[in-house]
Amino acid sequence: MELIKSTWIEIAEYLKVSDGIIIPTGSVEQHGPMGLIGTDMICADEIASLVAEKSNALITPPITYAPAEFNMGFPGTISLSVKVYRSLCSDVFKSLERHGFRHIYIINGHGANLDPLNQAAKHLKVANCRIKSWWDFKTVNTLRDKYFGNWEGMHATPAEISITQVNNRTIASSLADIEPEQLSKKYIKEHSGDKHGSATEHREAFPDGRVGSHSALARKEYGIELMNAAISEIRKDYLMFLKT
Repeated sequence: MELIKSTWIEIAEYLKVSDGIIIPTGSVEQHGPMGLIGTDMICADEIASLVAEKSNALITPPITYAPAEFNMGFPGTISLSVKVYRSLCSDVFKSLERHGFRHIYIINGHGANLDPLNQAAKHLKVANCRIKSWWDFKTVNTLRDKYFGNWEGMHATPAEISITQVNNRTIASSLADIEPEQLSKKYIKEHSGDKHGSATEHREAFPDGRVGSHSALARKEYGIELMNAAISEIRKDYLMFLKT
């Protein structure tokens, strides 16, 4: 059930049987030579839509724009400041809380969103908020490791690009065929949450936009498996969350 395709009367009726709602959030930023600029948003939104459908849950439009300053050296990226994004999410959460929603479930697709999302959730008075990225679950990560191993990397990953290929176009790129430099575990740990420095530094360090990710390993059939695993795990987690 989509919030924007419902009437206020239908929402009032929904609240009589459930106080849960799902919010997808991603970003609009470059994803290497073959990844769609909306990759993070597409992954979160398409997974969230199917979770909502299978759970008889209400879903909001995605919170699309997000902090992505490190990718502003690449054309097409649109970045919000952390302050603006946090304030936006806080206002959305509090609006839903005022209407009676008590279980707000975030399905996230962009690492830099996590800190401001958690900060925004702290402003809620009576509602509970759970924030999960689609890759947070063991079965999903088992598949990522099975198909991509160390080539999954950190940005423009073959896993997320595989998911976008399920319902969107597949782009061939000779640049993406070139193996990127693999990242050390130390680098991945230190830069988790998209801590990649300034736009200039990031473009110089990763000129094709990939961060240790061999995007060309992406396949639609892998995307179907990854989506199904994420949907199954998130649906179970959402239904358990409603009981808290």
